[in-house]
Order: sequence, then structure tokens, then C-alpha cells
Amino acid sequence: MTNKERFIEIYKANINREGADKLLEYLMSKNSDFFTAPASTRYHNAFEGGLLEHSLNVYDCLKSYLETDRAKEFGLEFSDETIAIVSLLHDICKVNVYKVSTRNVKNPDGVWIQVPYYEYDDNLPYGHGEKSVYIISGFMKLTREEAFAIRYHMGFSGEEGKGIVGNALDKFHLALAVNIADMEASFLVEGK
Repeated sequence: MTNKERFIEIYKANINREGADKLLEYLMSKNSDFFTAPASTRYHNAFEGGLLEHSLNVYDCLKSYLETDRAKEFGLEFSDETIAIVSLLHDICKVNVYKVSTRNVKNPDGVWIQVPYYEYDDNLPYGHGEKSVYIISGFMKLTREEAFAIRYHMGFSGEEGKGIVGNALDKFHLALAVNIADMEASFLVEGK
């Protein structure tokens, strides 16, 4: 099974609220590069299909984390639909923002050559997590817990004030769980 097939299977099996079908149609359309986009320009999953793979990795990491005794001890229990939404769609803000370009670098012999790389070009500069919430909300309604989890999935590595992030993670524990899953996927599963 390809990553695209797995994503669609998980999505259809778990995300059933009104508008979910339209969001999936958009992701699969020629107006979206979700299934081919990288996850970053040079860090984790900076390759074609990296965003899709990262989204699946976050899904797997979140499911695994929520199954631990420790997570259960703290009452971190969420529906399969919520888990699928916040993990599979947390980085939807990265759709259509990476463009293939070239740059000059010296090869091992000291000769300048052109090599491809991804550059970031965002035509909707609405932030990171908040942009994902904005895009999803155009198709389907999110619960408050889901919206905060997606908005603050970057945790303290985002650009927000530390007090705001801490307050959000304290009030919305799903946001903390998604942040843990996102960091695990980015740094342990995917690496640099």
C-alpha cells in the first residue's frame, strides 16, 4: 500500500463529519500538492512526498503515545476521528508553498553546479498552526480541542509568546499530545 492509499484509507475510515469529503477532494485535486509536497525546505522530510509521510508518521506516533499507560493515567483519550484529524491535517498549511528551484554549489572537485532545492513561497502567510485551522475550517467544523491542538502543535518551537503556548498546552491536553507526536516524528522517526 502506498502512503497516499494509506492516508486515504485512514481518512475515510475515521473522519466522517460534514465537509470531510470536500476537504479530501481538495487534497486530491490538481489545486493541491499535499501528496507530493515536501514537509520542509531542508529539515525533516525535505523530499517529494515528505509532507504526506510526515502526516502519517505523526498519526502513528500520536496513536502510539495515546495507548501508553502514562497517557491513559492523565485521561488523554480522544476519538479515532479527532486523532485522525489533528495528526493527518496538522500541517495542511504547507500545501502549495514549496517550489522547486535551483542553486549553485561546488561539487567535490570544486566545480560549480546547479542542484535542485525547495524554496518557500507562501501566498497565504497566515502563520503555521493557525493557517492549518483556517484551511480545515473552510471545509468542516473543528472542536475547540482539535483547533487548539492543530494551532499549537509546534509547542514552544513556534514564534508565539511562551506564556500563551504554556497556557494553551495546559488547557488543551490534546495540543500537548500532538506536539509530542510531531516532535517524535520530526526528530526521531524522520531525523534530518
